[in-house]
Amino acid sequence: MNQTPFGRMPDGQPVDAYTLTSGPLSCRILTYGGAVQSLTIPDRRGCPVDVVLGFDTLAAYQTLDGCLGALVGRYANRIGGSTFMLNGTEYPLPTNDGPNHLHGGLLGFDRQLWTVESASENALTLSLTSPDGQEGYPGTLTVQAAYTLQDGALTLDLRARADRDTLCNLTGHTYFNLSGHQSGPVLGQYIQLFADHYTPSGPDSIPTGALAPVADTPMDLRTPQPIGLHINSPFPQLLQAKGFDHNWALRAWDSTLRPAARAWSPDTGILLELSTTLPGLQLYTGNFLSGCPAGKGGAPYDDRWGFALEPQYFPDSPHHPAFPSPVLRAGAEYHQQIVYRFTTAQQLEPET
Repeated sequence: MNQTPFGRMPDGQPVDAYTLTSGPLSCRILTYGGAVQSLTIPDRRGCPVDVVLGFDTLAAYQTLDGCLGALVGRYANRIGGSTFMLNGTEYPLPTNDGPNHLHGGLLGFDRQLWTVESASENALTLSLTSPDGQEGYPGTLTVQAAYTLQDGALTLDLRARADRDTLCNLTGHTYFNLSGHQSGPVLGQYIQLFADHYTPSGPDSIPTGALAPVADTPMDLRTPQPIGLHINSPFPQLLQAKGFDHNWALRAWDSTLRPAARAWSPDTGILLELSTTLPGLQLYTGNFLSGCPAGKGGAPYDDRWGFALEPQYFPDSPHHPAFPSPVLRAGAEYHQQIVYRFTTAQQLEPET
């Protein structure tokens, strides 16, 4: 199954890497954090290009606090004040982003060893059990993440169940650079989001609770444009985050699989089309990558060398009843899907 060792956890448990292949596409996934370590796509000339940021060693993944390529949970993104109320009970959470809770806390799913349930040439299913009280969350949560590489697309199918009411907000945190992971800043690559509104945030990146129209602001990414076109504009939302690090409310969300975003590299012609069943999409432009360990092959990753597209429930949803609810009821199934489809194009044509 193209399984290779990738180091050992502090307690001696082995970490493995599994390589999936489908035609000219290949993808390498780690059991540590369920991380996508590489994803190789043919460019417009048919030459292979690795389009995701990653590291060559387990130690580098354990050093960087950035969820690079990983599966994120129990709650992706931020919870303000590191506490939430559920069924009349307050649950304190670890603080790991100023006074707030980010990406599941100090021991999020990105820092845990996942179990291989099944593996084949083009598919890998991982599982994880998060015990009651882990990082402050109620209920034992069992999670299954199935990666499938097929027909030009990498699909991430996420399922979970809990024995008590809890929060569940899972996503993948892959950093893309469609010109190649080692190629430098992504500011010249194009982006389009299928969203008419976003959730503005305060200085600590916690949403205010509003849904603001993107029209007439630099947050309007409804038509294809270079990522760097407005990223340095004196717009308060961009200034406080050092670029894009915001959640967009996806258009016409109805829990079915729908287009969410498109991205394209003029250098390679590689086009990424992302679809999801989730209501929100966080675009993060790697604004704080400087100082991280050297990437694959010694690549000197720096700020804005990659962008993450993170489908999810909205940040801080437990404090905003008008946002889609991330509560998973005891015995119910959480089931969400993310599809990353790759082709090549001469340019990124507008699409509505």
